Amino acid sequence: MPEAATAPFPPRAVIGDSEFDRDTAVTRREPGVYDIDLSAGWTIIRAVNGGYLLAVLGRALADTLPHADPFSVSAHYLTASRPGPAVIRTETVRTGRTLSTGQASLFQYDDEGNEVERIRVLASYGDLATLPDDVRTTATPPPIPPMDQCFGPEDGPAPVDGSSAIADRLMLKLDPATLGWALGTPSGKGEMRAWLGLADGRDADPLSLLLAVDALPPTAFELGLKGWVPTVELTVHVRHRPAPGPLRVSITTRNLAGGFLEEDAEVWDSEDRLVAQSRQLARVRLS
Repeated sequence: MPEAATAPFPPRAVIGDSEFDRDTAVTRREPGVYDIDLSAGWTIIRAVNGGYLLAVLGRALADTLPHADPFSVSAHYLTASRPGPAVIRTETVRTGRTLSTGQASLFQYDDEGNEVERIRVLASYGDLATLPDDVRTTATPPPIPPMDQCFGPEDGPAPVDGSSAIADRLMLKLDPATLGWALGTPSGKGEMRAWLGLADGRDADPLSLLLAVDALPPTAFELGLKGWVPTVELTVHVRHRPAPGPLRVSITTRNLAGGFLEEDAEVWDSEDRLVAQSRQLARVRLS
C-alpha cells in the first residue's frame, strides 16, 4: 500500500450513513420515477457538480436495474443543474444474466415553470464481485507525493478564485507539481493529480467513483485558463470495487482545440488497483 499521510483521517462515516449517501438518496415516487432535492453542498460556482449528478442518477439506476454496480456510464450534460428539487425518470433498456442496461434523465423547472432536462445517461450495470481476478495492464499508479507533502484548499491563505462548496465535502490533497495555477504560474501542462476522499471519512464504493472522476480542479487551470469549465459529455468505466483508504486520481488533457478539451481520468485505490477510468469533453472560455 502506498504511503498516504502521517496525519490520521477524521472520524469515519460508513457507507450508507454519510453526507454523500444522504445527498444522493432518491425517493421512488412510482416505478421508474424518483424525486430528489439536489444539495447546494456539491456546487461549483452555483452549478451542481457533474460527478455528483452522475452519482445521483447512478443511484436511481441501481434501484431500477436488477444489477447494482455501474460498469459503464455515459452522460450528456444538456443544461446546468441548480440546487433544489429535481425528478429522475429511468427506463430499463435490456436485462441479461451478467449485464443490464438502462437510461435515466434528470429534470428541473426553469424560472417560467417549464420542465427542463438537465442530464441524460445511458449505463450498463453488473456485479463487480463476479469479475475474474486476471489483470494484464501497462497502466501504473500516478506518482503523487505522500499526502502530508500535498496541499488542499485549506492550505491557501485565502479561498482560491472559483472555489466552491464541494471543496468542503471532500478530502482533497493536490500534487504540488500540478498546483502552479494556484500560485499564478501554471505549468502549461494539462495535468492534475491528487489524493481524494470524502471529508467525513466514508470509504469509496462504485457509486462514489462516479463522483471521483470529476472532483478535481479542471486541467484547464494548469493550461493557464480560468473560469468555469462545463462538462459536455462524460463516460466512466468502473473496473473494480475499491479497497478502503484514500484514492489517487490523475487527470490529463492532451488537446485543446476550438474551445473544447478532453480530460482523461484514472482512479487508483489503496491497493494499487485501477478502479475507474473516464473521459470527458468540456468547454473552456478562451481569453
